[in-house]
Amino acid sequence: MTTTLRRLGWFIAVGAAAAAVHLAVVVLLVELGGWRPLLANPFGWLVAFAVSFVGHHRLTFADSGARIGRAAPRFFAISAAGFAVNEAAYAILLAHGALGYRVGLGAVLVAVAALTYWTGRHWAFMRTDR
Repeated sequence: MTTTLRRLGWFIAVGAAAAAVHLAVVVLLVELGGWRPLLANPFGWLVAFAVSFVGHHRLTFADSGARIGRAAPRFFAISAAGFAVNEAAYAILLAHGALGYRVGLGAVLVAVAALTYWTGRHWAFMRTDR
């Protein structure tokens, strides 16, 4: 298997796990805590960020040799920017009511994934001391 295919496989697996955690936290806060979905979403993202960073650092981009001290803030910046897009798109979808809050969040999470992969590969987890 080529490095690119292996990375994509891990990216999808880690991303799916992080998205599932994100969605689970939002659903728990909405269903059990009575929170509004848009308010619960940042908390879901924060928990999912930890899952995503650890998975991508140890699995997806493990062979990059990127130092954790450099990769973590860079990946946080990427993730935060992705979350800003996520939150804005999610607010629009919720305001129009075309999709349920679960489906809308799922659609937004998938839409942001490609940009996250590209920027992670070419910036956050890129070894700079070569």
